[in-house]
Amino acid sequence: MALSDSGAMHEDPDEFRAAVDRATAWIIDYFKHPERYPVLSRVKPGDVSRSFSPSPPERGRPLEAILDDFERAIVPGITHWNHPSFFAYFAISGSMPGILGEYLSAALNVNGMLWRTSPALTELEQVSLGYLRDMLGLPKDMFGMILDTASTSSLIAIAAAREALQDLDIRVKGMAGRSDLPPLILYTSRESHSSVEKAAIVLGIGQENVRKIAVDDRFRMDAADLERCIERDIASGKRPFCVVATVGTTSTTSVDPVPAIVEICGRFSLWLHVDAAYAGMAAILPEMRHTLHGCGSADSLVVNPHKWLATPIDISAFYCRKPDILRNAFSLVPEYLRTPEDPAATNLMDYGFQLGRRFRALKLWMVIEYFGVRGLQSMIREHVRLARALESRIVESPLFELMAPVPFSTVCFRLNPSAQACVAATESEDSREAASQELNEALLNAVNATGEAYLSHTKLNGRFSLRCAIGNMRTASRHIDSLWHILNEQASVILKL
Repeated sequence: MALSDSGAMHEDPDEFRAAVDRATAWIIDYFKHPERYPVLSRVKPGDVSRSFSPSPPERGRPLEAILDDFERAIVPGITHWNHPSFFAYFAISGSMPGILGEYLSAALNVNGMLWRTSPALTELEQVSLGYLRDMLGLPKDMFGMILDTASTSSLIAIAAAREALQDLDIRVKGMAGRSDLPPLILYTSRESHSSVEKAAIVLGIGQENVRKIAVDDRFRMDAADLERCIERDIASGKRPFCVVATVGTTSTTSVDPVPAIVEICGRFSLWLHVDAAYAGMAAILPEMRHTLHGCGSADSLVVNPHKWLATPIDISAFYCRKPDILRNAFSLVPEYLRTPEDPAATNLMDYGFQLGRRFRALKLWMVIEYFGVRGLQSMIREHVRLARALESRIVESPLFELMAPVPFSTVCFRLNPSAQACVAATESEDSREAASQELNEALLNAVNATGEAYLSHTKLNGRFSLRCAIGNMRTASRHIDSLWHILNEQASVILKL
């Protein structure tokens, strides 16, 4: 129990060992048979909450009983991202070496704010990010650090871009109430992730100062439109300061023309951050090294090992060519955090706003060591192959149509309007699109209701599209075959074929 007779807290090592053995057996069985569960949880809002007592226990309960509750009340409320037919969003595979790294990290329970508070955390972070940097073909002089997600990585990149405007002294003077401060303008494409706009909100840039640059017919940022927007803003007295390009947009995984954007940023002295959270990892394949072409010249870049490198969430790898500016933006060292190792040692707290830092590098290092470069390359190569196979089926099918190119492992498609007899050709374009959306929404809901696969949707040029993101390390051809069968079966029912 958690309390002794005297009321003092205590732990029973034997009880813990038994609980760990049971949890380990459950995890192993879970990975042996992940398809026993419906991919998408079937609980309704409030179901999980109602399965627990409304009040905390007065006395502690045995770990055995707590694990019973885990299986009884929590597992039914899980949407299984580890399921090989989870296709809704970019996958986050929980590999066994990664889980082992999380387990040991939790046991060590260290905080890597300073080098001194955990030297191994700080230095293994640099070792593992050095491995990853080399795997991706990035320049060796790019400073790396691990954060939780790409949202945080993009936020600190934009903060560093603002700090680079040294004549404005925003770190000391702030932005509020300053008549000498022109509007700061941030540029990104209309297909970029919402976290870029959220970062502008958090940093006081403001949504109206985020320019959503047009995209071409492949959903890539239009570099010419970017240049025109920058010139217009300068002419109107505004202060452009940062561009965020995307390698692997969320909806379609399109790749912005980074080399052209690098050139534009250089001419206008703008900070370039590249969000390569998902697709950047494809660059570990020699045949896809071009994915990060030009990114070595960006000021900062993020890739997420938890998206496509079999590392459990959360872990985001942030790289920066100008760590001195990053440090100037965030370093604030009170007396109680000064150590004899300053400034020879790297204190990671100086490069971001977070003081507490988990030992995330341990799981990344274990994943790289266990699978090796070739094993990780094989996984990504197979996912790309599976996506191309699904793409071919869609192109050849009279029922479906492809909605965007498939450069990586995400496929956007929908029921082909020409196959939808109930969408009359005589209707207006808006009416036809509304009817098409209704049918495709019905198909999406029908597929997800089977519990055998989970898809998401997006809108491309205003058209409702289904979205299949392949990225779980355990996904195989049979799961794509099953998805294709379900799609055709449910489409036939909806279209009354």
